[in-house]
Amino acid sequence: MKLIRNFYVFCTIVMSVEDSAPKLPEEKELTSNYSSMSLRKVPTDLTPTTTTLDLSYNLLFQVQSSDFHSLSKLKVLILCHNRIQQLDIKIFELNQELRYLDLSYNRLKVVTWYSLAGLRHLDLSFNDFDTMPICEETGNMSHLEVLGLSAAKIQKSDFQKIAHLHLNTVFLGLRTLSYYEEGSLPILNTTKLHIILPRNTNFWVLLHDGIKTSKILEMTNIDGKSQFISYKTQQTLVLKNAKTSTLLFNKVDLLWDDFLLIFQFVWHTSVEYFQVQNITFGGNVYLDHNSFDYSNTVMRAIRLEDVHFRIFYIPQDRMYLLFTKMDIENLTISDAQMPHMLFPNYPVSFQYLNFANNILTDDLFKKPSKLPYLQTLILKGNKLETLSLASCFANSTPLMHLDLSQNLLQHKNDENCFWPETLITMNLSFNKFADSVFRCLPRRIQILDLNNNKIQSVPTEIIHLKALRELNIAFNFLTDLPGCSHFSRLSVLNIEMNFILSPSLDFFHSCQEVKILNAGRNPFQCTCELRDFIQLEKYSAGMMVGWSESYVCEYPLDLKGTLLKDVDLSELSCNTALLVVTIVAIMLVLVVTVAFCCLRLDLPWYLRMLGQWAQTWHRVRRTAQEQLKRSVHFHAFISYSEHDSLWVKNELIPNLEKEDGSVSICLHERNFDPGKSIAENIVSCVEKSYKSIFVLSPNFVQSEWCHYELYFAHHDLLHERSDRILLILLEHIQSEWCHYELYFAHHNLLHERSDRILLILLEPIPLYCIPTRFHELKALMEKKAYLEWPKDRCKCGLFWANLRAAINVNLSDTGEVCELQTFTELNEESRGSAVSLIRTDCL
Repeated sequence: MKLIRNFYVFCTIVMSVEDSAPKLPEEKELTSNYSSMSLRKVPTDLTPTTTTLDLSYNLLFQVQSSDFHSLSKLKVLILCHNRIQQLDIKIFELNQELRYLDLSYNRLKVVTWYSLAGLRHLDLSFNDFDTMPICEETGNMSHLEVLGLSAAKIQKSDFQKIAHLHLNTVFLGLRTLSYYEEGSLPILNTTKLHIILPRNTNFWVLLHDGIKTSKILEMTNIDGKSQFISYKTQQTLVLKNAKTSTLLFNKVDLLWDDFLLIFQFVWHTSVEYFQVQNITFGGNVYLDHNSFDYSNTVMRAIRLEDVHFRIFYIPQDRMYLLFTKMDIENLTISDAQMPHMLFPNYPVSFQYLNFANNILTDDLFKKPSKLPYLQTLILKGNKLETLSLASCFANSTPLMHLDLSQNLLQHKNDENCFWPETLITMNLSFNKFADSVFRCLPRRIQILDLNNNKIQSVPTEIIHLKALRELNIAFNFLTDLPGCSHFSRLSVLNIEMNFILSPSLDFFHSCQEVKILNAGRNPFQCTCELRDFIQLEKYSAGMMVGWSESYVCEYPLDLKGTLLKDVDLSELSCNTALLVVTIVAIMLVLVVTVAFCCLRLDLPWYLRMLGQWAQTWHRVRRTAQEQLKRSVHFHAFISYSEHDSLWVKNELIPNLEKEDGSVSICLHERNFDPGKSIAENIVSCVEKSYKSIFVLSPNFVQSEWCHYELYFAHHDLLHERSDRILLILLEHIQSEWCHYELYFAHHNLLHERSDRILLILLEPIPLYCIPTRFHELKALMEKKAYLEWPKDRCKCGLFWANLRAAINVNLSDTGEVCELQTFTELNEESRGSAVSLIRTDCL
């Protein structure tokens, strides 16, 4: 207790010293703690900037000036609980900033004084002084606020030297007290006087003088061996010049009758607040409680805490009535193992009653009581069981604050509750209440505490608590945040440590007035249902108490342990309507984009060409080796009308043949043998070409020789595969001879695969424009896909890519020598003339 007291006073003084002593911003407080290190000398390596030095609980026998002369910044020095026997205060003359000096619990017998003008706290209690260690220099310490003293003898002359000092606290820590001169204590000028008595000390005269000394009087270690003034003497005692308004007793061990005498004495003094802590009663009761004089008092509050009984018999009803008959405002009897309490039949003036931590039962409520001024009733920590009985008891009072926590209270639905309209604060925590408790609440309640009960939900059929502002239902079994339809003014809600997975929308819609919400440490299920709850903190910063460390996902398992603030629940993934609208909007944008591409950029043509290129590439890879088993000398044979030669020479040939000679084209003006007939040349060229390209144009069907080329190709390839013809339609179909070339290929297509023909159409050509005698051509166009020569020049790149892919084959893989039928005997000019003669009929 002494250590705790010293520490408390030390902290208080240090705070006051720091507040009153301005310092530069760069200064830093430095604390050196050498406590409990069995030191026999003060350390020599102390830092000169030390401001607080703790040397308590060591083995120091003496201190010297050299121990502290270097500590010019020292403000607090603690030397208690050592073995120092003598002290010269002058050793601290260089410590001009010293404010706190504790030398208690040593063996001091002699102190040589030196005035320390700045000292505010000096404790010399619990030492071995014979007389008070006070001299003229002590009286010169004008800033002294707390003074601790001890002596075996107390005399008036000792206190005369400091009577002019206005002290805040005087602490008398007495190891022994052999002599006390009556009237010594009232000489002191102090606000608080605390006396710790040694054993077997008559404290009566000290109590008598102490009440005349200070406003606050505290006395510790009052035992039954003290010599009491007789009851009759005490009755006739007239106490003059009393100052004490607050009287505190600690560690009291008395007979009940002796305590009653003290109580009667104090009752007639200036004491308004009387507190007794840690009291033990012993012996039997002999005094008549009815003789207690309740008149002529200024007492307002009595507080008895931690009460123990060591007696064989005590009439409890008399003891209860002894206190309840007192016409005071506040009465506290707590931690007293009190099983019952009685009130007189007449009205009493209690405004505050505290019977906490006893063993009171429902019997307390069964007898009527008259408490017309009661505003606060505390009954926590008892054995109460029925809430409706408590309501009936309270209904006869103007009660405002009720504490029924830590009991065994329950409420049944069939029980009626009658609360006073004045009740605004109620604590029902740590009971056994279920959901039905909401049907037994005061209508005007403003602050309600229901934590640590067995509540699973807030019923919908309950009275409207329109005045409720604060609701605490933490540590229950709720699975959802309660709506505020019945609590329209709720502003503070505590619902932590329940079983809430996902708060319902009703809370967000109905609890618009909630400003502070504590919903931490719940097993949150981090799904879309929790999104609005997470957004609540973002939009209402500071609303969620304990955010974010107390808000952690429990489900699903892959998010367990994740803070709610780190969970990404986008509105798009959680809002079905928004998701549908977004998808529809994207689809509309795609449709508009596709429509625009189709109308303005001719997208279908590009798609069709890409599809044809893919199909062609696939067929070439699948059939190339099989096609090359026959003697193939050319990549393609081109059949066209002479009227289309300009397009063939300027467009077709340059884009198919490359400078490296990787593509070989068979043309009639280059490769026809003049020694053979036209029909023989057509058959030979078709046979030696991997593909047959027919340039179909308006002049094509007008040429007989073109028709023969088609006819011969058909009969020559009748038993061959038909993957060798590539048709190019330009505009109209009229050539005769070119039609013959197409004719040969067509008949083969009627029996074999058609992978060797590609029709390319520059402009749409109706089938009825094709002459009826060319039914093979018409049938071919109906069955075979074709490439369309693009009008837009920017599309030609894809056109040529498809065409080259169709004839792309390595002729060297055949293992045969390509023997081109060229006219080596003729020069280039004569060869062109011969070809021109041969093709004259095609015109």
